Amino acid sequence: MFGISTTVKTYPKLPYEQMKQDILGARYELSLVFVGSVRAQKLNKEYRKKTYIPNVLSFPLDERTGEIYIAPSVAAKEAKKFNMTPRVYIGYLFIHGLLHLKGYDHGDTMEKAEQRYLKKFKLTR
Repeated sequence: MFGISTTVKTYPKLPYEQMKQDILGARYELSLVFVGSVRAQKLNKEYRKKTYIPNVLSFPLDERTGEIYIAPSVAAKEAKKFNMTPRVYIGYLFIHGLLHLKGYDHGDTMEKAEQRYLKKFKLTR
């Protein structure tokens, strides 16, 4: 099961469900939520005890269920730093969140997987 909800006006159209299935499998239940910066910061403070505004948050609820929150306004501002369009960067953030839910930690292995999926889904800079 896969669902998208939003509290913001727009977010890029990407093959989110296919990306989720390729990384987490068809049986994994995922909610993807696009939120504003205020909501993202509140979630980060409440659940991670961090005060900054995050671009993406991923929360595993159990072994086969999770949630990903993406703040498109934050991503749009950060995309240029990585020489990406906002659309591509949001795709990257979604992949990044999926990999965290799969159990990856930051590092070379995660970065290689991110690049592989960016290429697979034709998300070019």
